[in-house]
Amino acid sequence: MKNALVIVPTYNEIENIEALVRKVMVLPTAFDLLVVDDNSPDGTGKKVRDLQDNYPDRLFLAQRAGKLGLGTAYIHGFEYALRQGYEYIFEMDADFSHNPEDLEKLYRTCTEENYDVVIGSRYIKGVNVVNWPMSRVLMSYFASKYVRFITGMPIEDATAGFKCYRRRVLEAIQLPKIRFVGYAFQIEMKFLAWKYGFKIKEIPIIFTDREKGKSKMSVKIFREAFLGVIQLKIQSLFRAYDLEM
Repeated sequence: MKNALVIVPTYNEIENIEALVRKVMVLPTAFDLLVVDDNSPDGTGKKVRDLQDNYPDRLFLAQRAGKLGLGTAYIHGFEYALRQGYEYIFEMDADFSHNPEDLEKLYRTCTEENYDVVIGSRYIKGVNVVNWPMSRVLMSYFASKYVRFITGMPIEDATAGFKCYRRRVLEAIQLPKIRFVGYAFQIEMKFLAWKYGFKIKEIPIIFTDREKGKSKMSVKIFREAFLGVIQLKIQSLFRAYDLEM
């Protein structure tokens, strides 16, 4: 069985992708890396193909037809990881808001402390966010408080996108039935892992806003998350979460 795969969705990340790939490739743990690119017009996918010559057995590219959303990109990557037999599957942004070196902390927490989901959390110890405007910090922080209040889920950073899953979590969650595509996707995945009874731990990271490229946040994505939390809670009242493993 293969060990660890990092999934990085991209759309117009030409300014970041080469540096990110090279950073991941020199980490002490031999992480494989799958870039799921939504046909970036800036040439991100081509850059990854060029880099594959340097890392032929560890760097992979899934080129999709167009911009289909964060959630569907991760599901595409999860399904690839399960087919290929990876045991530990990671989510990470392409813009260096997540420090690649923190992959090691997520990995060790899963492997050495036997957790099923490990979340790189901005809010487990205060507020660890750098270079965000205060309005964005407050929106993100209170969004997580709102999610916790509505769902009862004991997670401080509900919208976090830096995570490690053991494969058994992704096998239990019915990936084709995941509904949301933006930040609500991140909430839905955590909610399902929690409802299925998997062991979850948050560890502190420092989140640094991107220096290059443009954010993909929009009002539509925020609205999906706000309303999606209520839908998740209501649907959970009429559903059993039994592991068939």
